[in-house]
Amino acid sequence: MARFSYFMTIISIALLCVSAEELYSDRYDQIDAEDILQNDKLRDQYYNCFMETAPCVTADAKFFKGVMSEIIQTNCKKCTEKQKEMFTETKNWFTQNKPEQWEALVAKSAEDMKKKNAGL
Repeated sequence: MARFSYFMTIISIALLCVSAEELYSDRYDQIDAEDILQNDKLRDQYYNCFMETAPCVTADAKFFKGVMSEIIQTNCKKCTEKQKEMFTETKNWFTQNKPEQWEALVAKSAEDMKKKNAGL
């Protein structure tokens, strides 16, 4: 019975490691989404970066741009807890304050995911 328990512990640890590897990097989890959302200039910089209408000026913007389509389309499935909070805060802010921009982000993310899945 002790061997079975040991075996199950090893399997559980392995599964935790595998699921942890599937999350996005937490490198930028210290970003304060509220500060960005409340600052028109910063918010516009991030938005334009994600929409590919202007360059991404910060490393965190470049990182999140690379995963933004997947984040939106999967409702943050691979996000850390902090990233889920940031995503929810951002989504709520945009849907309440700039719904047309949110819809444009969603449409772009769907288009980007189609291209990615098609191998383009």
